[in-house]
Amino acid sequence: MAGLVTSFGSGAMTNSIGEIAETKCMLAIGTNTTVAHPVIAVEMKKAVRNGAKLIVANPKEIDLCRAATSFVQQRPGSDVALLMGMARVIVDEGLEDKEFIAERCENFDALKESLEAFDPDTVEKLTGVPKEEVAEAARCFATHKPASIFFAMGITQHTHGTDNVLAVANLAMLTGNVGKTSSGVNPLRGQNNVQGACDMGSLPNVYPGYQKVIDPKIREKFQQAWGCDLSDSVGITHTEIIDAVHDGTIKSLYLIGENPVLSEANASHAEEALKRTDFLVVQDIFLTETAELADVVLPGATFAEKDGTFTNTERRVQRVRKVIEPVGDSKPDWWITCEIAKRMGAAGFDFESPEEIFTEITSLTPSYAGITYERLEGGGLQWPCPSADHPGTPTLHTERFATPSGKGKFMPLEYRPPAELPDDEYPLILTTDRSLFHFHTSTMTRKVAGLEQLDGRERLGINPDDAARLGIADDDTLRVTSRRGEVTVVANVTGACPPGLVSSTFHFAESRMNVLTNPALDPVAKIPETKVCAVRVEKMPGGESGG
Repeated sequence: MAGLVTSFGSGAMTNSIGEIAETKCMLAIGTNTTVAHPVIAVEMKKAVRNGAKLIVANPKEIDLCRAATSFVQQRPGSDVALLMGMARVIVDEGLEDKEFIAERCENFDALKESLEAFDPDTVEKLTGVPKEEVAEAARCFATHKPASIFFAMGITQHTHGTDNVLAVANLAMLTGNVGKTSSGVNPLRGQNNVQGACDMGSLPNVYPGYQKVIDPKIREKFQQAWGCDLSDSVGITHTEIIDAVHDGTIKSLYLIGENPVLSEANASHAEEALKRTDFLVVQDIFLTETAELADVVLPGATFAEKDGTFTNTERRVQRVRKVIEPVGDSKPDWWITCEIAKRMGAAGFDFESPEEIFTEITSLTPSYAGITYERLEGGGLQWPCPSADHPGTPTLHTERFATPSGKGKFMPLEYRPPAELPDDEYPLILTTDRSLFHFHTSTMTRKVAGLEQLDGRERLGINPDDAARLGIADDDTLRVTSRRGEVTVVANVTGACPPGLVSSTFHFAESRMNVLTNPALDPVAKIPETKVCAVRVEKMPGGESGG
């Protein structure tokens, strides 16, 4: 998740799932929680039953709105204006936590100055939310404590995604809702071990445990441990890699568990890039759309076929245990990596088990130092867990923030519109979402016949007013076109989408919605703006329902 590095460290949940039921107020922004994180949604609904307030901020009227105290329906891409507008109300009405700000934070005056640009009338104009509703949400969040914020890729996949997350952090600090049980800033990770992958250094600027590549002492530590020279330069991100492949800077690519032919913004560009490689290796558990383009496919083992650990969205490290032998020629990913390294003549890959690898991880990663397989037999542990007698850390930042001063730093922000707005040629905004029945690019879930029966094709959500204007009825076949390509989908006429907004998932290879999406990047996190792109929608000739 972009942006939290300023005061909050790694971009993980600051608090624990088990704390949600006792919170007094929740702000869920940019997360369709019941669909993408249903277990967490259950805890949020439990909190509501316990008397908590729930504010849902989303361009769509999602299922979670049924449990909400208030629903704030902002325009796509206007999150900074909404969040800073809420902060402006809180400061204007003296509802900020003055003691927390004085003792735990810095740069508050700069934040206050930047809030001058977010007066109620301006915020209403930018977001489309009546200023009274913005003020009501702000007062609710500021006066019901402890309060917690939950967000997902609905606010990060924007050209201002980092600013969105910084605005979330500002709001949490402003109200003193950090470092306390049942409060915090809680990004909900998109897949089951994304947190663990980031923890292990699957980012271009850090080694395991978010230890910076540019720090000479850190680099020397890893050089000594691994017996090799390491670069002092920050690498490039996932999206930048695809661009570098496309322009010929990168000649060969090794993809593990990634399906960019479906998942990448401007997916046709990604597909063309992969076809230009001199040598493409794909390691995955099924023959994905991307694997079909590969020169070599290495069959990886599924979670049920291997031992190891996963780290979930609340920083909880948990054991994964093999229950069946790997099917066919598939092998655990760690074994494949080690075998390739050894056959290339590299030293340091003579591991016999995942536990041996984990032992090395703990020796080099302070936040994991106190975690062992033996301790995990009793259940998961949340990092940081710096020593063998440490119980783990359910709540982060109870005493200090992850900054040099130990104080949370408020960040002044400006509103920036999305990179692509509707016009006469492309008059609607497309945003992407997920289905309860499928997972990301559906590498696994579309192999399940029952799930296919429940949700077996891409459907484009469209408001009844827009549908009537375009002569579209439910189940009509539609052509959706953006500046990057076109796809065919089936209409789902629904009031969940406001006028001017259409919505889809990105699960279906037959309707590759990411062919349409905008690859414009956030300048800091380099995340593409897949949540906002301008499109045109037309009924296909002969595309009437049943026709």
